[in-house]
Parts: sequence; structure tokens; C-alpha cells
Amino acid sequence: MNLLALAVLVKLTSCSKIKNDYTTFTIKEGKHRSINALRYSNDTTFNWNIKFDSSAIYKCVDSLNQYDINKLIGWSDCGDSHTESSIRFGWRWLNDSLEIHWFKHEAGEFSFDLIKRVSICEEHYYELTIFRWDYKLVVDGTYVYVPRNCPRDKRRYQLYPYFGGDETAPHNIKIQIKNGT
Repeated sequence: MNLLALAVLVKLTSCSKIKNDYTTFTIKEGKHRSINALRYSNDTTFNWNIKFDSSAIYKCVDSLNQYDINKLIGWSDCGDSHTESSIRFGWRWLNDSLEIHWFKHEAGEFSFDLIKRVSICEEHYYELTIFRWDYKLVVDGTYVYVPRNCPRDKRRYQLYPYFGGDETAPHNIKIQIKNGT
């Protein structure tokens, strides 16, 4: 492939310039996490505008790992560790589309399911509401309710973008996130 064709390909698969009001989270090649930070909250409703670029397109070394859910954003729950109790949005690149899932840890076990598919290089609205007996997760108006078995409401900590389960990021992956109002 000549240099001109490569430049055109990169331009076609890139997004427009990142707006200043977004925080860019980068999961570096060979790593799982984008950031080590602690932010606590007692709130029950959270919303974000999120934009993936073409770096969200990836292929796992082990084809079965393509079905793993990468973590996007969410919160620990019940005053427990996030591996014991948490709710998050998750994502994966599968069958040439970007899938957005809910991803829950409860009693140390995890479960997940598809909410919807979204486009790369476009802003999408995400909302999470924590009710007494369930979670409501919204992506661009499509919503799901996920059961919540938490006997207590305690301080939560935020969970940030994370790649994989078994495999690390195959290349740098950038996700732009803007906290809602």
C-alpha cells in the first residue's frame, strides 16, 4: 500500500478533533486500565456523553476473547468492592459493530447483556439510575432495567474504562467521556 492510500485510509477512519469539554481516557497497548483514580459519590443518577473513535475496532488474539465485555464506566455498589457488587456500561467490537452492554457484579459473579449498538465517531448519551431494587441503564433513549440485590445504600466509587478479561488492549484505545449535568 502506498503512502497516499495509507493517509486516506487513516483520515477516513478517524474522528473529528476532540472537543475540550471531554476527558480522553486512553487504554494503552498491552494494558487493561485507562486510569487509577478514586471518585466517591452517594448520588443515584449519573449521565455522560461518550464518544468512541476508530481505535475501538480491535481483534483479539484468541477469537473467543472477542466475546468478552470491556468495561466503559459505572459504579461500585453496596459499599463493597466492585468485583463483589457493581454496575457498569460495557462494550465490545463484534461482527463489525460496537456493542454497548450492561455489566453487573453481584456476590462476586458477573452477568451482562446487550443494550444496543452504536456508531463510532459520534456522541452517545448514557444514563445510569440506581433504584432500591434495580438499575436503569439508558443509551440514546434505549433503556433496560437490571435487578439489584443490595440491602444498603453506601458510598460508591466510580469505575473507569478497562479493556478485556484475559487479553490486554491490542493497541491504544481512546474513549472520550463528558460528565453530564
